[in-house]
Amino acid sequence: MRKLIATALCLAATVTATGCGATVEKAAEAKSSAVTLTNCGRKVTFDKVPERVVTNDVGITELMFALGLEDRMAGFAMPDDKGDLAGVPWKDGYEKVKWLSKDQLTRENVLDARADLVFAGWNYGFREEGGFTPEALKKLGIPSYVLTESCRNGRTENARGIMPPLQALYTDLTNLGKLFGVEQRAAELIAGFRKRIAEVHDRAPKGADRPKVFLYDSGQDQPFTSGRYAAPEQIITEAGGTNVMHDVADSWTTVGWESVVERDPDVIVICDYGDVSAEQKRKFLLSYGPLRNVSAVKHKRIFVLDYVDLVESPRNPSAVERLGAYLREVAAER
Repeated sequence: MRKLIATALCLAATVTATGCGATVEKAAEAKSSAVTLTNCGRKVTFDKVPERVVTNDVGITELMFALGLEDRMAGFAMPDDKGDLAGVPWKDGYEKVKWLSKDQLTRENVLDARADLVFAGWNYGFREEGGFTPEALKKLGIPSYVLTESCRNGRTENARGIMPPLQALYTDLTNLGKLFGVEQRAAELIAGFRKRIAEVHDRAPKGADRPKVFLYDSGQDQPFTSGRYAAPEQIITEAGGTNVMHDVADSWTTVGWESVVERDPDVIVICDYGDVSAEQKRKFLLSYGPLRNVSAVKHKRIFVLDYVDLVESPRNPSAVERLGAYLREVAAER
């Protein structure tokens, strides 16, 4: 998730989606009337309904699939391990839409796909390195939509996040629903997600019983983790925990091990993706000397979630449910 935040895509077979049995209205036919949306704090006008969307990364791609918009897509880019799709209600999208790249979007594959919209995010495809930016695409006549979780916030040059992470998810679903004429489907998904998350929240530990949680993505010299604007913040909070890096006004970012030790998390959540397996990450955490007195390490309270659970995606409610069950067990044991 450092340089290529869109790496491995292990998918949980236990995932379910509220509303997956609902009738999905047909995407609106292309029309001349323009649609204006607010994206990353800016008004963006689309002259027509896009017909050849390309997406970067699993979470972004599945936002389109969850809205039933496969017929509006020209392709997607992501690494080649999507994991087990048996429990994914929108798994058919992967069979219907062309796989453009097993790395990430580039100017070349976007042009080859004759894309009329690029849906990506900063560090989820968009990057200054190589000049793959919304501004560069605009010069080619190709509009962009930026994943809200990834919006730059101006606190530092590359700091990201402008709203609570689940609100970012709902914002993107609402915007996409309006752009493609599938408002009903978007509203159904959001209502279902809110209901599932509220049910977990109601059962979650309260007050001093809430476990402190550290999200470990990667890194040995310095850990890569989640501040308050990446999806893990609200996944942890709604599940009944407290993100020990809540005060960091960024999304995915690097911190120091000393700050982890000082905050003494009760639980460490591993983000499972990439060449370093979750088990290898677990062994490192349990053997890393500076962490030996951290409560999560002493009691071996380490929980694993998949990459797609922990970036903005329609999998977030399932992640809240699974982590919530674990945190209730931890709270009961303490």
